[in-house]
Amino acid sequence: MTSQSPMDLALSLAEEAAANGEAPVGAVVMEGDTILAAERNRMKALGDPTAHAEMLAIRTALKTRGTGRLDGCDLYVTLEPCAMCAGAIAHARLRRLYFAAEDTKAGAVENGIRLFAQPTCHHAPEVISGLGATRSETLLRDFFRALRE
Repeated sequence: MTSQSPMDLALSLAEEAAANGEAPVGAVVMEGDTILAAERNRMKALGDPTAHAEMLAIRTALKTRGTGRLDGCDLYVTLEPCAMCAGAIAHARLRRLYFAAEDTKAGAVENGIRLFAQPTCHHAPEVISGLGATRSETLLRDFFRALRE
């Protein structure tokens, strides 16, 4: 296992994303103590609006694991997932979702549509929010403030 916690690694990836002009979001998929994937937002770099950190991490973890599901795995992400990412989390059957900062505008877990609470959602992971929230919120606020200046 890495000396960093999974959320600290995700936050470091978010910082890397910001340094590359991407929205500062990082995501890590863990299977026990093993890192299956560690990704950051790369929408601009890849010219792909689906290249959110969570989507990239889920794809990498599936390839690493060699299965079509991530049951028993946990996702650490620095920002509350959007509807697209929450849907992918449900379809991949991740066991647990840890996220740092709330996203009151585009979040779909504790805000917005609250996908996992919908009766049509076929799998809902355990959700733990707020882990690393202050660091993530500061990074996001500073990144978007710099864009407006």
